[in-house]
Amino acid sequence: MSEQRVVAVRTDRVWKVFEHDGIAVDAVRDVSLEIQRGEFVVLAGPSGSGKTTLLNLLGGLTAPTRGAVWIDGQELTAMKERQRARLRLERVGFVFQAYNLLPVLTALENAEFSLLLRGVPAEERKRKVQELFQRIGIGGLEDRRPSKLSGGQQQRVAVARAVVGEPALVLADEPTANLDSASSIALLDVMTTLNEDLGTTFVFATHDQRLMERARRLIRLVDGAVESDTRRPSTKGA
Repeated sequence: MSEQRVVAVRTDRVWKVFEHDGIAVDAVRDVSLEIQRGEFVVLAGPSGSGKTTLLNLLGGLTAPTRGAVWIDGQELTAMKERQRARLRLERVGFVFQAYNLLPVLTALENAEFSLLLRGVPAEERKRKVQELFQRIGIGGLEDRRPSKLSGGQQQRVAVARAVVGEPALVLADEPTANLDSASSIALLDVMTTLNEDLGTTFVFATHDQRLMERARRLIRLVDGAVESDTRRPSTKGA
């Protein structure tokens, strides 16, 4: 019997057109994709290729000019903004280049924030975050504020915040851009482990060649359109 595949996110002929000085610019052009639960996907391409815009479309941060987007079987483009915001909170995790941690909160408080917004009880939030911090190598740092953490530690907290609620997918925009080489490799190891051990679905927009080499699916964009879509076998257990 074949394994049932669950779609985390899907697009159907999505376009995003921006107006610049009265000229229409096609940032994303006619993109149809289906990303399954548990995939480790990289969107790659030169600056201006549309990868960040496509990532924002996948997460419902921006609406397509035309076409449709589904997350976990629910059509974003048929929802009101309040409904989309709730879906993002419950089903999508975000990792940003600049970490976006709240400086007045501890590492634990930053990581549990989405769970707090979802009404998860305090003891359960704390347990989930502490277990995750141990898994990703920052156990013991729960009470530190961002200013007392290295860049690599801050980005691990951001990853924990994105995955702790077990979302349908995690979207990451240049997550290694502000990290040194050693921290980048450590973070890639963390995200690879979360993907392989927990089945967390990751979609990245990146220039980082090391991340492209880790991808089990590499989607290359040129001028807003998909140029190639290549799948690679998992290296788990190799």
